[in-house]
Amino acid sequence: MKIRWTDLIIHIVGAELVGALSAALSGGSFSVFYQALEKPAFAPPGWIFPAVWSILYALMGISAYLIWKSDVSGKKPAMLLYFSQLFANFLWSPVFFGLKSLKGAAVIAIALLILITAMMTSFYRICKAAAYLNIPYLLWAVFAAYLTIGILVLQ
Repeated sequence: MKIRWTDLIIHIVGAELVGALSAALSGGSFSVFYQALEKPAFAPPGWIFPAVWSILYALMGISAYLIWKSDVSGKKPAMLLYFSQLFANFLWSPVFFGLKSLKGAAVIAIALLILITAMMTSFYRICKAAAYLNIPYLLWAVFAAYLTIGILVLQ
């Protein structure tokens, strides 16, 4: 299997840009707003989120590339699930930080978990490695949902 480096880079950068655009549309007061919230146990400091998300977006981009370049039927629905979860992921920060809608962010977090699971299931049928690359993302999304719902309950 020959790697098409330009295509791989486009997929990674595309995923990273979704995260960057989401952050840009969120109002920029991340640390002030996050620090002021009462948080559940195990809530990490705010600086950890950009580092983790950068890695996760890269893994998402790599996994999408693996599906995109495959010759298997069913890749279009798999990619539709990929873009659907990426859109839900994109919405979370502007809703949580920009609109300060904790309920809206909790709904998005739950929808995101469903979409990630569906995407991974679809990816698994096409390329197991693409599904496995999203395990850290799913685990982090579960943790993010816990934090979001925990913050909502504590306010």
